Amino acid sequence: MRQEQFQAALSFALLAALFHAPVASAAPAEVRDGVLTNAKGMTLYVLDRDTAGSGKSSCNDQCAANWPPLTAGADAKADGEWSVITRDDGTKQWAYKGKPLYLWIKDLTPGDRRGDGMANIWHTAKP
Repeated sequence: MRQEQFQAALSFALLAALFHAPVASAAPAEVRDGVLTNAKGMTLYVLDRDTAGSGKSSCNDQCAANWPPLTAGADAKADGEWSVITRDDGTKQWAYKGKPLYLWIKDLTPGDRRGDGMANIWHTAKP
């Protein structure tokens, strides 16, 4: 195959891949039984100490070990009610309606809601 034909075939293949590539959903969560969950069905939570719209999480260090943040990729973009905050350690975290989202380490299977009401400051995230 000549170089021009090879380059044309390669360009065509790249364009075809771009147009047929799946489009990732901006929303990093789903609604199941009235609460937000991650893609694996694990319940998401909000923390009363977090101020909506502040762009900050007040759950760091040991708190974040027990309540893992719903992490966002470096290329994640805000969309509608969804936003991305930068945590104290520089990682990205998803927020919904301005409130950072977390998982609870003691939720073991999809649908568990063991963290709801914990210390009267943790609540399931609702749409």
